[in-house]
Amino acid sequence: MKVLHLDTNHPLLLEQFAQLGFENHEDYSSSKEEVEQKIHEFDGVIIRSRFTIDQQFLDKASNLKFIGRVGAGLENIDVEYAKHKEVFLASAPEGNRNAVGEHTLGMLLSLMNHMGKANREVKKGKWDREGNRGVELDGKTVGIVGYGNMGKAFAKKLRGFDVEVICYDIVGGVGDENARQVGIMEFQQKSDVISLHVPQTELTVGMVNSEFINGFHKPFWLLNTARGKCVVTKDLVIGLKSGKVLGAGLDVLEYEKKSFENMFIQKPKAFKYLRKAKNVLLTPHVAGWTVESKEKLAQTIVDKVKARFC
Repeated sequence: MKVLHLDTNHPLLLEQFAQLGFENHEDYSSSKEEVEQKIHEFDGVIIRSRFTIDQQFLDKASNLKFIGRVGAGLENIDVEYAKHKEVFLASAPEGNRNAVGEHTLGMLLSLMNHMGKANREVKKGKWDREGNRGVELDGKTVGIVGYGNMGKAFAKKLRGFDVEVICYDIVGGVGDENARQVGIMEFQQKSDVISLHVPQTELTVGMVNSEFINGFHKPFWLLNTARGKCVVTKDLVIGLKSGKVLGAGLDVLEYEKKSFENMFIQKPKAFKYLRKAKNVLLTPHVAGWTVESKEKLAQTIVDKVKARFC
């Protein structure tokens, strides 16, 4: 099979596909239109988030048998149309779930203990112990929205803490020994921390808005290592200003480009607030972006394609 690699990934993808007898082709610079002119020649495509694989692309990919998306989500692929065309879709949430779990926990502990603020102050010669007095995670209730690969990984990281972990998911029966599944009313009543681990879908875009935030009984910390468009940033800022949101750890932002690779050009007023807020921690969509996850993501794609076609 001929496979077109559209994004650079761990070299094991090329190596192991070659060992399987696949013919690798690399194109990391052509425009989408240029790729569409030759995509009919290929049986497989490997992509991260360089561009959207839509109906037009799939129609031109007349011989396509599989798409390997080296990442967790499939929002940059027209999943339903791909299935209609009988194209096998392989994503790799198993590959970076541990990295996401660790990053989320790191963000939470940093927020609760003012580590980012304290670090900046000490480097400027300011020694303010009382102003950086932290809050312990012990005794808190951590609420996880979306209990799939990522949510489960975060819950597993919390096992060493004296916390109650609850989860909310539109799919029933997903709770396990690390998190008890609850309804939305109990979730909103008990949560001290809310961590998002949902895919980007019609149901989750704009999910965290003023109505969502104000529905919680207690002020809470918000963590988002899922997708930026799940949070309405201007509503989050209102929550931060009112004290309803005690702090926010955001690895993803509403304004990100679809490729996730570059900083957005426009800088809305709400983002300017986030940049200056002492109780907001920002990272550039790297929660699942570790040395180890790069290899595991690639290996997961190889294993899934091999299981299907070899």
